[in-house]
Amino acid sequence: MHAMTSDLSSVTAAVLFGGPAPEHDISILTGLQAARALSGFAPRTTGIYWAKTGRFYQVDPSLEAIDFAEGVPRKAKEVSLIADASGGFLRGKKALPIDVVVNCCHGGPGEDGTLQGALDLAGVPYTGPSPGCAYLAMDKLAFAGLVEAAGMPTLPRVAVETDTESLPFEGPIVVKPRSGGSSLGIEVVEDLATARALVGTAPLLADGAVAEPFLTGGRDLNVAVRTYPSLELSAIERPERAGDSGIYSYAQKYLGGAGGLISSPREVPARIPAETAEEIRSLARRVAALIGVRGVARIDFLEHEGRVWVNEVNTIPGSLSVYLWVDPHLGWERLLADMIAEAQRDGPRPFSTAGADGTALRSAASVAAKLGG
Repeated sequence: MHAMTSDLSSVTAAVLFGGPAPEHDISILTGLQAARALSGFAPRTTGIYWAKTGRFYQVDPSLEAIDFAEGVPRKAKEVSLIADASGGFLRGKKALPIDVVVNCCHGGPGEDGTLQGALDLAGVPYTGPSPGCAYLAMDKLAFAGLVEAAGMPTLPRVAVETDTESLPFEGPIVVKPRSGGSSLGIEVVEDLATARALVGTAPLLADGAVAEPFLTGGRDLNVAVRTYPSLELSAIERPERAGDSGIYSYAQKYLGGAGGLISSPREVPARIPAETAEEIRSLARRVAALIGVRGVARIDFLEHEGRVWVNEVNTIPGSLSVYLWVDPHLGWERLLADMIAEAQRDGPRPFSTAGADGTALRSAASVAAKLGG
């Protein structure tokens, strides 16, 4: 049994969503879901909308998705994020009284460590991954190399550029953004020539692309993990691909129903052999420890003919993967309360100047002498 929900009646939580990223719209949906649920037991909840322009706005947490369809909603109040010890979110010169930020940003600077680093500098506690974990999970090439080095199964994944001459595997090929928080920009192509052409023309691949073999007849199997009050795994899901082929696309994930990702078709718990389920759970625990997952993350796997490969980690998953917590059952309230408790316990990352006592400066020669040559 889980403990009763923490008393958050006196906590000011700011749910942060949006951001200058391709996943902007989906982040709004997750943020509004979280804000609406949180407002039920944390009445001092506020919303912070991160616009596509990069500006921040304080917004009413009871707004609907349609209010953001044209951009910044009416009555939004612009705020600034000041990344220093006396900063945080300010409206004018007055700091907003925020005890913790619930980060609901998908992809881009909200999920790659950029925002996390800024909040650390500002001394603001936040939910979700640390800067290091966020970066490792977002960079698909670095993540695959790390998983392989740790002795876990993962498909070969390589960087692809317009002048790449060969690949260490045959087609068909999955081409995806090297850094991305959803299925946006992922394509299945037949050969390297097509992959190169795609890399040279697709906007979502402009910052780098990776390729890996496409498993014809393979299937996706995902599990969520949370780290507070202790490491815990959700039920395993099998998302339904269109016709059980191709990839689990952005449209299938988010555009299939009014509820977004929560209502997209899936099998939960997935009907899979017990040994496959246990392998996935074992690998999920190892991956979580390897990159230092914090908060709630979703770890995605690929399975084909009984073999399992680690695919990727979403450190801030759509709808915070609340729909996967059916066994054990959590719901929004329990999930959010524990994420906030964890963020408050850990606090922002501390920085230290220990050792920077001026000795090296006092003993140094002139800067010109240091240049040498």
